[in-house]
Amino acid sequence: MRKDERLGMLPDPFICRDGHRVQNIEEWESRRQEILEDAVELEFDGMPPQPEVFRVEATHLQPKGFPSSYRIHCGTKEKTFTFCIYVYRPALDGCLPVVVNGDLTYNWCCNDAVIAEANRRGFIVVRFNRNELAPDFADPDRQYGINALWPELKFTAISAWAWGYHRVIDALVTLDYVDKERIAITGHSRGGKTVLLAGATDTRIRYTCPNGSGTHGCGAYRFNQIEKPRPDSPFYAIHSEPLELLMEGSGHWMGQGLWDYVGKEETLPHDSHYFKALIAPRCYLETNAYGDIWANPRGSYLSLLAAREVWKLYGAEDKCACRYREGEHDHDWTDFNALFDFMEADINGTALPEDITREPYTDMEPLHDWTI
Repeated sequence: MRKDERLGMLPDPFICRDGHRVQNIEEWESRRQEILEDAVELEFDGMPPQPEVFRVEATHLQPKGFPSSYRIHCGTKEKTFTFCIYVYRPALDGCLPVVVNGDLTYNWCCNDAVIAEANRRGFIVVRFNRNELAPDFADPDRQYGINALWPELKFTAISAWAWGYHRVIDALVTLDYVDKERIAITGHSRGGKTVLLAGATDTRIRYTCPNGSGTHGCGAYRFNQIEKPRPDSPFYAIHSEPLELLMEGSGHWMGQGLWDYVGKEETLPHDSHYFKALIAPRCYLETNAYGDIWANPRGSYLSLLAAREVWKLYGAEDKCACRYREGEHDHDWTDFNALFDFMEADINGTALPEDITREPYTDMEPLHDWTI
């Protein structure tokens, strides 16, 4: 018998600040701006400002079929920050779609096999290390990465990492071999949380694909997944990650206003479906593993069902999808391959493969009681 815990129904994103309920796409666009202001501020202490200066420097240029590298210079007029991107371009002519991955610190994820498959399909792969933008530890004095550019601000590490994705896109749109209308981003775990925020806050991104992102990412705060222990896997979580533990252990990812909701997550004015909804009607695919209990795959699916109501408003339900696999916390070749399939279906106007359209859970009631 399952013992999953429902803390409350997911709030209705169509209700505006003034209590009015969205009636059409134009009103949703206004409501979307409200969510951007309110939810991003609460969840991430806002986003870093747009850079006052920006320049792309080619550091190692190679012909088609070989990797090149560039250095991005960005920041304020008084202080500049730089970081590198690595571009893996197939030996093809024309403007090509791009897949951006900021998890260079996870070398086992976007590895040579993944890059080779992307290139075979005609996709460019771009890699960078998001940890250059901000360290993955508390930085109270705002000394490191882009924190030093705006020490008076309080944006989180995830905000800085998402900002890094935006600056990579600034660079990519200057390159004549990039299809600027077909840019994808993907990341794993805390990188998946980053990708969800980056996709929600930059409409130039056509394909957003967070993987195994859990709490503060795709997992619903109002749903706790609880499992029986498994003796064959001592690292197998028996419940999804609670907000309290995340705040205590990784507070540099978190908007500090979230402390007010620890132990009473059902009172949050938003939930993870709000961030997914911000991506509509662009293409959204989330990938999860059934055994990744810590990342709350069941709660992620319930959040997706709620967010899909916004894609319904646009008549674009097929652009909001998920793909679940067996296994635990990883970003493996099949996860990347699902994103490539998703992109190809959109580019070619063909049907999505069955593993993306398949309902991952058939034993769950929705966690929302409203529709568009």
